[in-house]
This record gives sequence, structure tokens and C-alpha cells, in this order.
Amino acid sequence: MAKLVVLASFMLVVACGATGIGIGANPSPSPSVGFGFDVTATEKDHAVTMHSGQKLEVVLHAGSGTVSWSHPTSSDTSVLAPIVDPAATAARGVTLAAFEAKKAGQVQVTSMSGPVCPSGAMCPMYAIAYQLMVTITP
Repeated sequence: MAKLVVLASFMLVVACGATGIGIGANPSPSPSVGFGFDVTATEKDHAVTMHSGQKLEVVLHAGSGTVSWSHPTSSDTSVLAPIVDPAATAARGVTLAAFEAKKAGQVQVTSMSGPVCPSGAMCPMYAIAYQLMVTITP
């Protein structure tokens, strides 16, 4: 009987561990999966080419010791217009933006970031600029 109780307890512990719940690394967001984006750019990308009618998603991750990026903007909304991003719920420190290519041309998508400055502490005065050159072909 005691062996049966020990065996049942062991199986219960093993089964609980098989649920996948617990401490672990958070997966990276993959916001463009299933939402119809043709091009995805991150803070590591500086130029993309796309066609008229295609959709662009910009996914910017805040760096260590920096605040989240400002919302990315297009330099010419008649060429690359902002649209609603259906995946706009992002993890902390991730900034998302979506655009649609309206016609052929070249535009810049820009965003800004800066250092995290604790209240009452000296803070370095610098800004980080992100610039993505978007070329749209017919």
C-alpha cells in the first residue's frame, strides 16, 4: 500500500511538471503572423523595398537603458499611409506601427528614443534616431 501511495505521488508530481507552466524565457513577439503584412522591419533594418498595395509592419525593441521608441511616422503619408495594426498589443518595450504603400515613391519612417532617467539623478542628454528608408515600386 505504501508503495502505491509513493508511486501515485510521484506520478502526480511528474504530471504537474508536464503542464509547461513555470518560470521560463518569454517568447519574442511575432505580431505579423496571420495579419497579412508583406514586409516586417525592425530596429536592425534601415531600408526595405515593397510594391504598391503591400503592408509594412515596423517592430522596434527598446534597447537596454533606453525608453520605448516613439510611434514611427511616415515622411509622406500619400505614399506610405499609416493603418491600424491588428496586432497592436505589444510586449513592454516593443513599439509597433503599420503602414500601407499607396503609390510608387520613396519615404522615410522615423522614430526616436532616449535614455532612461531615474527621478532626481543626473541624466545623459542624447537622443537615438531610427530611420527606415522605404522604396515603393509600382
